[in-house]
Amino acid sequence: MSSLAVTASSHSSASAAIVYAALLDAESWPLWSAYADVEWDVPAGVDRPARVDDLRTIRSLTGRVCCRERVVDMVPDQRFSYEQAAGLFTSRRGSVDLARAPHGGTDITWSATYRHTLPLLDMLRRRRLQVWVQDLASYANSIVSRNS
Repeated sequence: MSSLAVTASSHSSASAAIVYAALLDAESWPLWSAYADVEWDVPAGVDRPARVDDLRTIRSLTGRVCCRERVVDMVPDQRFSYEQAAGLFTSRRGSVDLARAPHGGTDITWSATYRHTLPLLDMLRRRRLQVWVQDLASYANSIVSRNS
């Protein structure tokens, strides 16, 4: 079975720091993504920023666990990479790359690689990734607007 690589991009008027903070803020995900809940799996009483090897659990609008993802790379304000640690499709790896745009703001590139592919599922994956990156950019823009 062949693999699938998907890339989607968008632009935000927000700085890379704001976009990166939105990615790490699990509580904000339901505001801009199709997920009902995203939470970091850290021991009770531990309050610290996310770091490489941390896990997060993602739940759908029905409350079911969609997947668990492991953080594999973090470069503040530049890159956030993850791989699926558990769930229906454990062959996914993704990365969100942020770059300062020439005329201000941040260019966002979200890429994902899937080891298992199916034609209809691949079409949905492409569409979903484009929606996610656009929704992330819009959410970051709304933060800038609120703080202006």
